[in-house]
Amino acid sequence: MQIGNKTYPVKCVRNLCGHSIRRYRIHAGKSVPIVKNGDTTRMEEGEQYAIETFGSTGKGYVTEGPDCSHYMLEFNAPENPIIRNANAKALFYTIRNNFGTLAFARKWLEEFYPRHIGPLKMLVDQKLVNAYPPLVDIEGCYTAQFEHDILLRPTCKEVITRGDDY
Repeated sequence: MQIGNKTYPVKCVRNLCGHSIRRYRIHAGKSVPIVKNGDTTRMEEGEQYAIETFGSTGKGYVTEGPDCSHYMLEFNAPENPIIRNANAKALFYTIRNNFGTLAFARKWLEEFYPRHIGPLKMLVDQKLVNAYPPLVDIEGCYTAQFEHDILLRPTCKEVITRGDDY
């Protein structure tokens, strides 16, 4: 990658991968590694995948950063879980009713539930909501992610996210 007059070597981020997708379940269980790792999982007809590549000018290995802003309701969360805190319980139903199992940004909760930080942490601790913190490589490096989603049809692999720009 070149920025200005400086060239930066790019490495694959080896601890991230693509994944299978199902209706209302963005991360559906099967992984698609970026680098060879001995995984023998097979894709099957009718399945849909997010084929993702991640590049970095750093070490090519990411860790979770601070200040999480993105979350998702746990796909297998019970309909009516036992939540002892009234604020956390109200927030759980707010999330379920407004976002379902799709990802949401914490700032989107502001209009529904302005004082959500404590109750949200309780839901994460109870494993009813999953936190997706930012992923970081070494300080000062550049990272990028590209993705296409594919559908495995009987006679072809259809790229369903192809557009004029990418």
